[in-house]
Amino acid sequence: MGRGRQKAKHTKVARELKYFSPDTNYGALEKELATKSDSGEEYVDKWADDFDDEYDAGHDQDKSA
Repeated sequence: MGRGRQKAKHTKVARELKYFSPDTNYGALEKELATKSDSGEEYVDKWADDFDDEYDAGHDQDKSA
């Protein structure tokens, strides 16, 4: 008997979530993106030293055979 009220409440909550758009702080977003792209650091593969290049080359040959 209470299913109609429960469904109506869920529909209301879903509608509020669908159309909710919080204010975006574009200044903070720009600052965050600028600091990451302007850092000048190169990408470092933290797993590169764990495996030899010969292992990778030999592993690729086994799969193609």
